[in-house]
Amino acid sequence: MLKSSKNVLVVDDEPKILEVVCLLLESKGFRSFPAENGRKALEIFDSENISLVILDLMMPDISGEEVCIAIRKKSRVPVIMLTAKVDEGDVVEGLGLGADDYVTKPFGLKELYARVEAVLRRTESDLVPLVKRNSWRNGDLVIDFEKNEVRKKGISLTLTPSELKILSVLIKYPGKVFTREELIEAALDKGFAGYDRAIDSHIKNIRKKVEDDPKNPVYVRTIPGLGYKFGGDGD
Repeated sequence: MLKSSKNVLVVDDEPKILEVVCLLLESKGFRSFPAENGRKALEIFDSENISLVILDLMMPDISGEEVCIAIRKKSRVPVIMLTAKVDEGDVVEGLGLGADDYVTKPFGLKELYARVEAVLRRTESDLVPLVKRNSWRNGDLVIDFEKNEVRKKGISLTLTPSELKILSVLIKYPGKVFTREELIEAALDKGFAGYDRAIDSHIKNIRKKVEDDPKNPVYVRTIPGLGYKFGGDGD
């Protein structure tokens, strides 16, 4: 069984399907976020730390294809498409937009949950943002995830593996707030024996390396009472 403290966005304009799928996920320990249309789905995605999207293609306002494209512009979060379309060309098109799996209606709940587990298992270690190299503030901070290289004002920095993983997770979801517990689950080893305040020490060390003024950070920001987020704007 995968760790179940994950947030799943479920998007479908059929209330019954929305209800049943959310109940299934919650019975397995996931936290579900229902959305009855594409606009609501994108609002939730931008405000929550979503680990998986279950996305109906045929919706009245913004199509599932458009929602998938919008998500793929900013995140690798896995997407399972739901649709009544059974033509092979539609399946190929959906996968081509960046979906990780494709389930046709009607579907069995056991089948859907098996797909959920499989997709999360394949993607849970994917902490790299969509771009392999990015820079912020006219090259002030440059991160090359392919080379595991971080540079500040042109000077190469040395980050520990944990620091690099934490920074990677924050950058993968720019603007989203992570609690300490979520950062431990997403970035540190599954057998991590520390406590949530250990994240504060990692964050402090990261700031010393990437911020001009660690006491007034512009990249790794604290959201009082909630956690941390990455606040840099890419060049």
